[in-house]
Parts: sequence; C-alpha cells; structure tokens
Amino acid sequence: MLPLGSTIGGGGGLWDRLDLDYPAYPSGHSHATLVKISTDANIVGWGQCHAPIAPRVHATIVSDLFAPVLVGEDPCNVDVLWERMYSTQRLRGYDSGFYIQTIAGVDIALWDVLGKSLKVPLYRLLGGKYRDRIPTYLWVKGETANDLAESARKAISQGYTAVKMNARKHDEFELVRAVSAAIGNKGQVLVVATGLKLYEAVQLGRRLDKLGNVGWLQEPLFPEDSLGYAKLTKAIDTPVCYGAFLANRFHFRDAFASGSVDIINPDICYCGGLSECKKIAALADAYGVLWSPHISMVSPISMAASLHLAAATPNCVILENADQSKAPLGNVLLKEPLQYFPGYALVPELPGLGIEFDEKQLAAVTLN
Repeated sequence: MLPLGSTIGGGGGLWDRLDLDYPAYPSGHSHATLVKISTDANIVGWGQCHAPIAPRVHATIVSDLFAPVLVGEDPCNVDVLWERMYSTQRLRGYDSGFYIQTIAGVDIALWDVLGKSLKVPLYRLLGGKYRDRIPTYLWVKGETANDLAESARKAISQGYTAVKMNARKHDEFELVRAVSAAIGNKGQVLVVATGLKLYEAVQLGRRLDKLGNVGWLQEPLFPEDSLGYAKLTKAIDTPVCYGAFLANRFHFRDAFASGSVDIINPDICYCGGLSECKKIAALADAYGVLWSPHISMVSPISMAASLHLAAATPNCVILENADQSKAPLGNVLLKEPLQYFPGYALVPELPGLGIEFDEKQLAAVTLN
C-alpha cells in the first residue's frame, strides 16, 4: 500500500502533486467477503461484497444491521428486502461505500436462492438471454511499449477484440499509441486514466481521438467530479466510460441527466447487487447509454452474477476479463468450472448463479 503523502510524480511541475487515488488500494493479495444465506427449505445462496480493503467490515454490517431485517423473511422477496436494507440507513446519508457494497453481497445471495428454489438460471428471472456468450476484453501486460504491443497482438490473435491498459501518468500516452498501432483495425484499446484534472483529461482525450481505435477513456476524473465529466464528454470524441465508483441508480440517474457519460461500467458487487444493477442498466438503456460490467476482487460469484445480467440486458456490450481458469479465487473453488475462453465467456445454465463450491477448496482460502 502506498503511504499517504505519496506523489504522482513522473514529470515534475504540476504533476508533482499528492496521489489521492491509490493509497487506499492494498497490494500483494486478493480477497473478497462472501455472503452465505441458508433457508428453512435447505437452499443455500451465495453472494459477494466488493472488498478491496477491510473485508471484515462487511461481516459486521451483515450481522449487526441486516440480519435483524432479513431473518425470518421470505428470501424470494428479493426487491422488497433490498429496499428494506437500503432504508435502514437511507435517512442517515449512507448510499455508497461499505454499506451499499454489503447490500450487494446479500442481494446476490438472495437471487441465488430464488433461482435455485425455482430451478432456473438467473438470466431467466432477469428477463431472458439476449446471447449465449458474452464478449470479454483483456488487460495487456508489460513495462515497455514493445512488451505491451506484443501482449496486445497476442490477445487479438487469440480471439479478443478489445484490450485494456492504463495511461495514468503524463508520459504514458506513447504506450497507448504503441498498442493502438499494434492492433490496428483488428480491435480496440480501452484506456484507464484515473485521477486526472479536467484539462489533463481533455488533452489526453484529444490525443486519443486521433488514434481511431480507442473504445473508451475510463474514469479519468475523480468520481465526485460530476461537473467535470459533463464538460469532458462534450470536449472529446472518444467515449467516456464512467461508473465503476458510482454506487446506486440515483448516482447514475444524475450522470445520465447531465450528459456526463457515454458508457457506464458499474460493478455488481459494488453498487447494490443484481437488483440495483438491473435498474441501472435499464435506466442507461433509456438514455441510449451502453454498459459493461466492471469486475474487481474477482471470485466465481462476481463473474457468474455479471454474466447473467450481461446476458439479460440489451445494452451490454462487453465484460471485464477475469479468467476464472487461472484466478486464485476462481474455478479452483468450484465443482464445475465457469466456461471462459479467449474473447468470450459462456453464461451458466445451472439454477441460480449456476455455480457450486467445492467446500474443501473454499475452506482452504476462508478466514472467519
């Protein structure tokens, strides 16, 4: 974890300022908070909370705040229970952060219970399946322009149609240019550039405009800067992707109404679970906005939930890559693997989320 007081660096001058983005991100390990709901019908549902830091906070919220609301209720009243959980702190201003992320974990588990009780995969309950396979993109790897370009060429040759990379520092545009040139018209580059000032984001966006194959510029400003996002979308031609750090449909409503975004990327385990993300996706569709599930702190739960909602929404275009065959908290934890291939993933067909944990493997990575 970077210490508070670290600077962005990389160029001096105006770039030598406090790094307000990454000090909250730990390094060296992955973890997630899982939610397990057991019913009197002997059905078990699983959910996941977005937990890059302090995962035990979610456990406390579940036990101390939500359990009194949920125990003894009909788990199939999923949307009703979502509103009850949200209303426990609504008037106190808790509409994001740990609170809404914990709701997400419980909500996904309730949907899993509902699907299993009706013996159908979740995409059927979410409205049906627009397609069997969901396109995925891949993060490119490497330190140099040549390494990144080679990683991108390999991904495209394997079957991916989009690759993703960072361009956060002032001198990283040349890395994007190298990747863009490497894949040409065979695919698109998705660019992440967090923590910029508006003028920096506009300058970067206008340079990206000239490359011709940039799919989006993601989260270049801080999430609080809604006015800045509205100006940015008007200033550049490259689509602005925004929403990984927005927490509910009300946040997204304001972004749509102000013209602050071209594509959204909500994280199901971050912004309220399947119930809330389904409403966000529908609201985006009403505004003509495409969406792409953001996936971080990955587990089979977050992947499966994202696949089901992606399949059941007409405006979903692509899914963040998190190859479950290789992830340390991925298919190794399951009795039957999620079907993941270069460039796409298949939607699970078993009831509920469509996954079943290998209890022995799960216990090996569980801290109570």
